[in-house]
Formats: sequence, structure tokens, C-alpha cells
Amino acid sequence: MDESAEIGEMEVRQVVLEKGVPATGDLDELVAMAPQWVLVFASVPCLENGALVPALEAAFPRAQRVGCSTAGEISCDGVGDGSAVVTAIRFDNPAFRVAEAELEGMEDSATAGQRLAAQLAGAGLNHVLVFGQGVNINGSALIAGMRQALGPEVTVSGGLAGDDGAFRRTLTLSNSGVSDRRIVAVGFYGATLRLSHGSFGGWQPFGPARQVTRSAGNILFELDGEPALEVYKRYLGAYAKDLPASGLLFPFAMLGADHNATGLIRTILGVDEAAGSLVLAGDIEQGGYLRLMHASTDALVDGAQAAAEAARQVQASASDSLSLLVSCVGRKLVMGARVDEEVEAVGDVLGTRSTLCGFYSYGEISPFVDSTDCRLHNQTMTITSLVEL
Repeated sequence: MDESAEIGEMEVRQVVLEKGVPATGDLDELVAMAPQWVLVFASVPCLENGALVPALEAAFPRAQRVGCSTAGEISCDGVGDGSAVVTAIRFDNPAFRVAEAELEGMEDSATAGQRLAAQLAGAGLNHVLVFGQGVNINGSALIAGMRQALGPEVTVSGGLAGDDGAFRRTLTLSNSGVSDRRIVAVGFYGATLRLSHGSFGGWQPFGPARQVTRSAGNILFELDGEPALEVYKRYLGAYAKDLPASGLLFPFAMLGADHNATGLIRTILGVDEAAGSLVLAGDIEQGGYLRLMHASTDALVDGAQAAAEAARQVQASASDSLSLLVSCVGRKLVMGARVDEEVEAVGDVLGTRSTLCGFYSYGEISPFVDSTDCRLHNQTMTITSLVEL
């Protein structure tokens, strides 16, 4: 744990670099804080341009630098594209530790989660914030592996990186540098940090429920005995030609064997034309049911506001707080030019003392409201708020 900061209440400051390249003086205000933790959410080109990461290393040599690539960057100013949002945090008592693990492939997701969590497990651990790549990963298996190593009393939140909807190459950032295979996590310890969570969707189901008759992990092969891709294309009609990107507009609601909703949504990350299958962001239950969903901008904004209300309990403190917003790229595509409205709705609820940062993702990780049961969500707005007591 880094103990380099001066004593004082938690302080959070933020800079938005429009092109991802800091000019002289851009980071000075953040450097003056002597932060122990620097969160960075940026487009893939920004993280690869050769200027941003060395500048952060030079400016914050003693801080833990953590973040990932995005399908849109979230800041107090709203939503950006092709930018870098740098948020610096200084704690009075910096009770946190960073861990990282390499992901060898999708089939390694659960064991990689175990390896990652094992580095953080210890006395006083109460929450883990995790960022993983957004392609070639099984997000729900990753969380299951982490929870197996951490136990049920430790909550987990975070998200899977994006690459602006290309679904080709996503990146994470740590003090080891930028990687398209590394998972990065931050563990928080003790009673000085208070965290609260909120998550909400706003999507509405349509069409009949169809049974998952063949699946393996996060690969969906058959619905009602037919090739899943064939069934899905029939529903999408003209949108089918734009798969997998158009799949973000039509996720699946997961239903149990009793046809009741489980509260989880699954996004399509890829298609396999030869196998007639769909690659989803997380596991699905064979024998369960799926139902297509769609949404309107107003419903999604209302959902973001509901998530903020759930996370608002942390705002009882009068000090600065940090609110991490992880929202699905599918929501961004639906809202289009109105995408700033969901961030504005969150800001209105949480108030000016809470610094907003985050990203549009390929998978959101959060506990259910009023629960420590952490899951991979899709098509949701999730919020993790943190304040030092």
C-alpha cells in the first residue's frame, strides 16, 4: 500500500484530455495533490499513441495508475469519444492494493479471476474493483472465479473494456503498462472507505420467450432446437447485416425455467456463422429461457437515475466522493446524441461533491441493489460510489 500522501480528507480532481495527449501544464493540478491512485479511461488510440502513458508515468511515479479502454469516456463534463479522462484521488488513509493477472484466453476466465483475487484476499478486504478486457473473455466466469477466492462478504464491481464498438482489441492499464490480456483489480481494506452501489437497466422485453436448448458457457448454439444465429437474424431483419455491432441494440433478458426474469441481461459480443452460434458477454443457463429486449432513450435515462438513487446513500458524508459509472455501449448507441442525458441525470442525483468518471463498456460488474451478490450485467448503468470517512 502506498503511503506517500499528506494527511487530509479525501480529495478528487479530474482532467479531460480531448485528444489524449497532455500538453504542458495539463496535469499540474493533479500532480500537486500527490495522489495515491489515478484512474484513467481512454480510447484505444489514446492508450496506444505513445504519449499518454509515459506522461502519466512521469507525472505520477508513486501513484497506482489503473484504467482501461472504452467505447466512450465519462467525466463530469458528460460523454466523450477519442479522449482520455484522468481522475486523481488522494486518501487520508490509503487502504488499498492493486493486483493484476494475465488472461490466457476465454477458457481461462474463471481461473484468471481466482489468481487475481488470491493476490488481494486478506484481513479487512471489503470490496474489489476490477477491469478486464472486453473481447475473448467470459465475464461471468471471471466474477465466479473471483468470488470463489474472495468469499461472499467481499463485493465486486467494475467493467469490461471497450474499443468503440469494434469488438477487436481492448486494453487495460496498470503500472505495468498497457495490455490486451491483463486483468487489473483494486482491493479496498478496512472501515475508512465507504462504498455503495446502484445498477439499473431500462430495457423492455418483446416477443416470445425461447428456451436455451444447447449452450456451453457463454456460447449460445440453439434456441427452441434451432440454430441460435438463425433465430436471432429473423428477429433483427434488416439489422442482421450489421452484426455483431447491431446486437447491442437487441440484448437478451435471461429468464429462469419458470419464465421469471433473473434480473440479468446478456449482450451479443460476436457471431459464428459456421456454427450458427452467438457469443454472449457472460454465461447463460441451458434449459433456461431468453427473451429479446429493446429500449427508448427516456427509459434508459430513467434507469440511470434509479441507479444513482440506489448509490446515493454514500453521499451522507460532506466530503468529496468518487462515483464510477460503467454503462453499456448498447445504451450509448440507442441514445445517440442524447447520451449525455444519462450522465447528467446521475450528476443531478449525486450532487457536485461527487466526481463522476467511468466509461461505456462491454460488460458491467456490480452487486444487485441491497445485496452482496455480484454479477456480470449487460445493458445497464452501474455506479460505485466511494467516500472516505
